[in-house]
Amino acid sequence: MMSEVCLIPFVLEEVMESAGEEVPYGIEMINAPSFWKEGEMGEGIVVAVLDTGCDLKHPELKNRIIGGRNFVSGKPDDYSDAHYHGTHVTGTIAAALNYAGVAGVAPNVKLLICRVLDKNGSGTYKGIIDAINYAADWRGPAGEQVRVISMSLGGPSDIKELHEAIQQAVAKDVMVVCAAGNEGDNTDSTNEYAYPGAYKEVVQVGAVDSERKLASFSNTNDEIDLVAPGVDVMSTYPGRKYAKLSGTSMATPHVSGAAALLVAREERAFGRRLTEAEMYAQLVKNTMTIGLSKRAEGNGLLVLDAQSVIACKAPAAIAGDAALVTG
Repeated sequence: MMSEVCLIPFVLEEVMESAGEEVPYGIEMINAPSFWKEGEMGEGIVVAVLDTGCDLKHPELKNRIIGGRNFVSGKPDDYSDAHYHGTHVTGTIAAALNYAGVAGVAPNVKLLICRVLDKNGSGTYKGIIDAINYAADWRGPAGEQVRVISMSLGGPSDIKELHEAIQQAVAKDVMVVCAAGNEGDNTDSTNEYAYPGAYKEVVQVGAVDSERKLASFSNTNDEIDLVAPGVDVMSTYPGRKYAKLSGTSMATPHVSGAAALLVAREERAFGRRLTEAEMYAQLVKNTMTIGLSKRAEGNGLLVLDAQSVIACKAPAAIAGDAALVTG
């Protein structure tokens, strides 16, 4: 087994002391506020974030963390963020709604923080495999279970043991959401694969910008499942700060948070636990085409309650608008 895996390349656009906005454009674009208005914010759902850790004291995140583990060093209880990527990803999933800063897609979910990458953004495949197994088998103080694993990391190698760990997690009805990668060449005529994103069992996420155009860096291939905002994404940053980052790493947590919202709502409606296949079906129902090929957009752009949004807008408006309405 190859020894190292890394953060998928990304761009740190800007760091700032305050966010200057409560709801980032990406959260609006995917229509998350429509769920909030119905009182649906992911209550009772646990999302495991496998990344560089998290700023455990950030005011937007500290109350969302239910537990964690360090798979990088000899300090298993230290899952703080020695980098910043993990804090940013985590904020897009679950930053507090009423704090004077940004908001995450699912502001009431609980977070299981699994630190699998070090201060340089590197880790071992063993650490990631162990973290996937840990998250899939984890039980919280009240019997909580992880329903979604979010991974904004990867590498060029197809590792058998990594694939098997993901297959086992999915078999336990855990949805695994992964970044597609940022090696795209701005054309959908060629394949760019990063793993674990390219595995059939995961939800592979590409990136679009604020005008719903495919990001030039976003990988295209025949396993793309959907796309989400991934350019100039505002979220949390260590030290009570905020930052804008770009990459499919930033698109992935939009989908992870949305999956949590959908699972919470639909399991309440069905009165039972959904299978991973049912979770995926619900996610796909909440997409709309933005006119790209399947190799670029998969099932389309993530838009919660997509059919309701489409029904409220004329076809010409849907094709031409730069942003979606949220209510």
